[in-house]
Amino acid sequence: MRVIMCKQPLALLVSTIGIFAFLSACQPKEQKTDSIDLTDFATRYAAAWSSQDPEELASFYAENGSLRVNDDEPSIGRKAVTETARGFMTAFPDMVVRLVELRESDDYVEFHWHWTGTNTGPGGTGNMVDLRGYEQWTLDGDGNIVESLGHFDDVEYQQQLNAGPTMYQRER
Repeated sequence: MRVIMCKQPLALLVSTIGIFAFLSACQPKEQKTDSIDLTDFATRYAAAWSSQDPEELASFYAENGSLRVNDDEPSIGRKAVTETARGFMTAFPDMVVRLVELRESDDYVEFHWHWTGTNTGPGGTGNMVDLRGYEQWTLDGDGNIVESLGHFDDVEYQQQLNAGPTMYQRER
């Protein structure tokens, strides 16, 4: 039996530790949202906004989760989120929300969306809206929305909502 002796055991040990340190540094950082596929979650969330089913939309929220739209008072709890969603869905029965992009940070996820719809609900103006905005989500460990801070240009929204009919609308 032949025994190979390393003449420099300290150098071998240092090299081995260096390799393990390098490899562990190359591992992806764990994120609190690893348990869910955020793109799938956001796509399903957008579909829920488009579904005309406010309870479906509220199911994405934690039991005491909140939804705040611009500077309005937040809707806290699934029942309140359901009613806020119902208001938009009633006012815009053909509304479509699409995922544009997601941006992740250590503390939250930004869900950027594109919303279109016609205000033909009760007392509606009959005008179309075409807006972009985003929601800043804080998620819990189960992948539910604990807080959503919604943002869109309210001035642009009001202009579109209250504008006279467009050429496209007059031709219909």
